[in-house]
Amino acid sequence: MSEIRKPSRCRTHAGLLALSIASASAVATPPDQATFDRAAWQGDYAALKRELEQRYANLAWFASSEGGVDLPALDRYTTAALAIAGNDDEAASVLANFARSFHDDHFSALPKVAPGSAGPTPPKVSLAGLDAAAGCAALGYNPDTRVSFSAPFESLPGFRLDADGISSAFRAGEMQLAGGPRFGFVRIRYFRQNQSPALCVTAWNALHAHDDAIDVDALKRAVDEAWYAELAARLKRFHDDGVTVVLVDVGQNNGGNDSGDFTARLFTTRPVHSSRLLVSQSVDAAGYLDEELGEMNAALAMKPSRAITRVLRENLAAFERAKETVATPCAMDWAWKTRRTWNGDECKRLVAAGTAGGPLGYLAPVGDADSESARRLHWPLAVQRHWGAWNGPVYLLTDAKTYSAAEMFTAVMRDNSIARTVGDTTGRAGCGFMIDTNPVVLPHSQLRFRIPNCVRLRADGSDEVAGIAPDLPLLPAENEDRRAWAARILVAVGADLHARADDRESR
Repeated sequence: MSEIRKPSRCRTHAGLLALSIASASAVATPPDQATFDRAAWQGDYAALKRELEQRYANLAWFASSEGGVDLPALDRYTTAALAIAGNDDEAASVLANFARSFHDDHFSALPKVAPGSAGPTPPKVSLAGLDAAAGCAALGYNPDTRVSFSAPFESLPGFRLDADGISSAFRAGEMQLAGGPRFGFVRIRYFRQNQSPALCVTAWNALHAHDDAIDVDALKRAVDEAWYAELAARLKRFHDDGVTVVLVDVGQNNGGNDSGDFTARLFTTRPVHSSRLLVSQSVDAAGYLDEELGEMNAALAMKPSRAITRVLRENLAAFERAKETVATPCAMDWAWKTRRTWNGDECKRLVAAGTAGGPLGYLAPVGDADSESARRLHWPLAVQRHWGAWNGPVYLLTDAKTYSAAEMFTAVMRDNSIARTVGDTTGRAGCGFMIDTNPVVLPHSQLRFRIPNCVRLRADGSDEVAGIAPDLPLLPAENEDRRAWAARILVAVGADLHARADDRESR
């Protein structure tokens, strides 16, 4: 996932236009007026705006005064830049600059593809006869060895790396800060389990011991469970070792999947509520509502308890009502004409779709009789046996490359008062896609863009795409050694922890 440029909130129309043309000229080839079709490029821009109005879940946020991007000004200078572009390269750069100006990494240009028919898709690899390593590789479990901390804590005096601290999924260790708390460190490099081939190999061998044929779905479930079990074991070890505070490093974590929401439950014994979820009021995103309706109907067919049945029926009705609104979308063309407040009544073209943790944002742990049907309502129940592995103070280290599912984790931890954050504001990617959709392909240029179809809301009602600002802003100083920066982080966390303890005692 590419780095997101921070929004510029005060550039003038003329300055933005100059920047756009300068950027275009830097990559332009000599103008060829015989082949350049300005009207067709203007038509592509109009088509892109229409697609954004119909499909882009974050459009209303960025059209608001809180969103940090002046869309009417952006539209004016993009229109002006196209009017003076001299060739296809310049026009393409103008549209690329338009997309980058949203500072939303999920809304981005896609690589070019060759024209013509696609070749046939090869058959899936047969797993029969493969050993665990080869089979896991064939299924996409590929290693990424970059699990080191985003700040070099392990290089500081007194840091003790766990004996198995260089694992396939996590790096962990402990350190006693002089005159301060005892830290437990855990690095979450990704919120995706296919980066942990060693977990897959172990699960493969365990399944193969009982059956020669490998059930791919069962293997995935086993790997996922092993990922949470390993993290929970590390947190429990911190408790046994007398750790005072856990520092979770999600710097340079570019996201992943729903584990960004699930994982927060491992760090507290208190109820944790998932972020509210909205999907774009579009035919494509309506497929997500259909998926959830199917899941809840399947849960009802399991004949759960009366209490679970009642909740299921309530949520089925809510999702049915949401689906009905897809057929009557409102118009979002106002976004290019005026800026309005996020909390106003104007059209947002968004549909309520439960929460990032499923239809229900919270459901207390349930017994075996209702477990499967309850998980269709609240997905984190799939890992409920690992909830509360740690119940002490937690700090998160974030930076401008903490994206997507890592932002979901950060927001849930912060909004549920599980953790405080230190470092830099997260990358401003927010929610991306709740269902796979085809990219937008512009009719003339064939430029391709992916457009996010979901929004996660913070506790204060803002869009998570705004980023999560740190409680303790702490950037590396100019010319500062990274080890010195890592040490400053620990001192700042220790001081904050002490100050908060004093505050609680004085009340």
